[in-house]
Amino acid sequence: MLIEPPADEERLSLERAVAEAARARLAAGPRGSVDGDAIALRAILSGMSLSEKAAVRAVLGRLEAADGRPLIACGALSQVLAADRWGLAARPMSEADQALFAVRDGAARKTRALIDLSARPWWGRLLALPMLKVIAALPDDATGAPRALMVGTEAPGPTGDDRTFWVTDSAWPDARIVEALSQAGLAAEFLSGGGGLKLFVLTGYVQAEDIRLDGAPGGLTGVIGAAPVF
Repeated sequence: MLIEPPADEERLSLERAVAEAARARLAAGPRGSVDGDAIALRAILSGMSLSEKAAVRAVLGRLEAADGRPLIACGALSQVLAADRWGLAARPMSEADQALFAVRDGAARKTRALIDLSARPWWGRLLALPMLKVIAALPDDATGAPRALMVGTEAPGPTGDDRTFWVTDSAWPDARIVEALSQAGLAAEFLSGGGGLKLFVLTGYVQAEDIRLDGAPGGLTGVIGAAPVF
């Protein structure tokens, strides 16, 4: 004889509340800016445990994916990271250059692309494509180094806890570049390199015209965006 499982009205009530909250949040639509989203998310996550943060980010990520903005994932790692954060919304793409041009051409729809960091310095192309900016970096917790960068057409603003991405063609050793930036008042860390270019992470939100970058090592240099840290 089959036995009907006992009703659990308390949990059912909680799950209904989650469903109603999700429906209401979808109806409210996107907030309107990547930095505004980051500031709000940081306030929501404050004081949560790691497991609570993971659950909340999974829910909010899928709500974000439902707003209709196209998302591209370029590279095996980016596809995994995108699926973890936004579900199966991302369209896979094999070539970084193809992904960048898709973001540029999809500006009206706010298309974004998450692209693996690799030996091939695709991020150097952002120096020649100033309409594209790094707007996020995953993983985005303060304890780990980014392994994939998200590119969009919206210029990111400061959120109170950020990483800035800076490119140089300097042939100096990484440590010497870090030291030169330190003397200018910037905390830097080497992130990736290839093809004669190097990518550094600068602590905080650093604008492209920041005078501390005047005279920085290299002939071809520039800030290519910034990403919030949680």
